[in-house]
Amino acid sequence: MEETPLETAPSHGQVTAILDRGASFEGKLTFEGTVQIGGHFKGEIFTKDTLVVSESAQVQAQIEAETIIISGRVEGNLFARRRVIMNPPAVFRGTVTSPSLKIDEGVVFEGASYMPKP
Repeated sequence: MEETPLETAPSHGQVTAILDRGASFEGKLTFEGTVQIGGHFKGEIFTKDTLVVSESAQVQAQIEAETIIISGRVEGNLFARRRVIMNPPAVFRGTVTSPSLKIDEGVVFEGASYMPKP
C-alpha cells in the first residue's frame, strides 16, 4: 500500500506569522493568511484562512478557520469551513465541526465530530 505524504504547513514564504516554540500568548488572535503556532496559546483564534498547529504547540482555544492542520496538542472547539487535518503525533480533545475531517494513524482524538454538508 502506497503511503501518502502528511499535509503540513505551506512553505515559510507563505506563512503570515509564527508563534514559535518557547513563545506564549493568551487572548484573541485574528489574522489573514497562514499562521503557524509552535508555542503555547490560550484563547480564541479567528481567520478566513489556514491555521497550522505544529508538533511543539500546546493550544487551548475556540478556533474558527477555513482550514486547520494539527500536529501538536489542542484542546477546545474547532469550526472549519473547509477541512480539519490531524497528523501524528497530534493529541486533540474537544469538538470538531467541519465538512471534511482527516485523522491519520497515530493521532489521539478524544471528543466528537460533526460533519455538515458543505
